[in-house]
This record gives sequence, C-alpha cells and structure tokens, in this order.
Amino acid sequence: MRIKKTILAIDDSKAIRFLLQTILSGEYDVITMPDGCSAKYWLSRKKLPDLIIADPQLPDMKDWELVKHFSSSIIYSHIPILILSGLDPQETRQRCFELGIQKYFMKPFNPSDLLQTVNTMIKKQSFSSDYFNAN
Repeated sequence: MRIKKTILAIDDSKAIRFLLQTILSGEYDVITMPDGCSAKYWLSRKKLPDLIIADPQLPDMKDWELVKHFSSSIIYSHIPILILSGLDPQETRQRCFELGIQKYFMKPFNPSDLLQTVNTMIKKQSFSSDYFNAN
C-alpha cells in the first residue's frame, strides 16, 4: 500500500479550500487551514507536509508574512511552496522571485493546471529526498 504524500493548503476562502480538497485528495492527503495561526499550530503538532500551497494574503497576518516565515525557516525551507495569489500579478511575481518560490498561480486558476503543477513539484521533491537519503 502506497502512503499518500501530504499537502498543507492555507487559504482564507472556504471555496478555494474546498476546491483544493476536491482536486487533490484523490492522490494526496490534503490538510486545509483558513489562516496562518491555524497552519502554524498544525505544523507544531504534526509531521511536515511534502508541499505547502499558500495564499500570501491571510486575515491574521500581513501580506506575505507566513510565506516569508516558511521560506526563511530552517525547519520549513526545504518544503516546496506553491502560491495562490489574488494580489497584483507584478507584485506576486516579484515576491516569489525574492523568496525563491518557483511556482505560483493567480486567482482564478485552472484546476487541472494546478494539479499537474502539484504532481510535478511532488515528484521533484520525492526525487530529491530519495537522492539525499541514498547517499
């Protein structure tokens, strides 16, 4: 039996969380959180996810605060992050570049494109960890 990879999805929109759960739960264990504090609490109590999907604009934090926390943390910086942004596309592109985040989607997004990107990111992450564990 294959163990599903875990995705932590953080978005204040209930509709987006439901959509992510719907399109990703066939292949992944999807944990959804409505805000940054809930996500941090879950992370403090559970194992690390294989991928984080995050909206940079959350109600309980400044824009990009949680994403900066993940990308600069020794504990979380190895976890790939996919951004789902409703902010200005230029700002999103620039911030992702500054924070070393390769993948982002602007809202609204195409669910099948998102699933394909998630699959690629998870495969790449699995390959990296297999490589490092073998050496």
